Amino acid sequence: MGLLVAWEVSVRLAGVPSFILPPPSQIARRVVSDFSLLAEHFLVTLGEIVLGFVIALVSAFAFALAIFYSKTLERVFYPVIIFLQNMPLFAIAPLLKLWLGFTIWPKVTVAALIAFFPIVVNTVDGLRATDPDLIDLLKIFGASRRQILQKVQLPAALPFLFSGARVGITLSVVGAVIGEWVGAQAGLGYVMLRANATLKTDLVFAAIFALAGLGVLLFGLLTLLERWATPWRRFNITHGP
Repeated sequence: MGLLVAWEVSVRLAGVPSFILPPPSQIARRVVSDFSLLAEHFLVTLGEIVLGFVIALVSAFAFALAIFYSKTLERVFYPVIIFLQNMPLFAIAPLLKLWLGFTIWPKVTVAALIAFFPIVVNTVDGLRATDPDLIDLLKIFGASRRQILQKVQLPAALPFLFSGARVGITLSVVGAVIGEWVGAQAGLGYVMLRANATLKTDLVFAAIFALAGLGVLLFGLLTLLERWATPWRRFNITHGP
């Protein structure tokens, strides 16, 4: 709140033109006046983010299992995963638009690609974090590989998976907007481009704040989901002497 007050006062005292840096009060009025417009495009961007994130989550989990169980697949997949992570999204987004057209899929693909890496890396680390003595004990009692995975390794990996997912969902917001900047007919990124072209800087900021709020909302929902899926982490279990 103090930052917003300082922003408001500084802009007004300095006489900064609103098309360069609008005061927060003007941005708030724009949010109210164009709420229906922002809400419509908000839902478009939300759909792109959620779909891209789900694709990233499912594919990253499958890749993590493959890497965890096979050293050969790890040597094959890891360089590809690292290559994808370091690939400049602004460079491939125009190609995706060329290949997939003016559909939702270029935006979804960029959102999925940018979220994929943190999820797969964290999940692999989680699967490897299981106590090896516990696994040996289960093998002594005749547990199969599938039973060990379901009963021990997956629960141990869940906190790591959610950690990567929280990073991934925020990156998906960035990825979807990048896709919309390259080519879109709807979405908050599209609103930002159109508003910037007509010097409606207050609308640009309104879309930015909507995107920031969306990222915080999705991050919070994943945090709540993690608390539900890992109830044992809410309790501090101590052992007596």
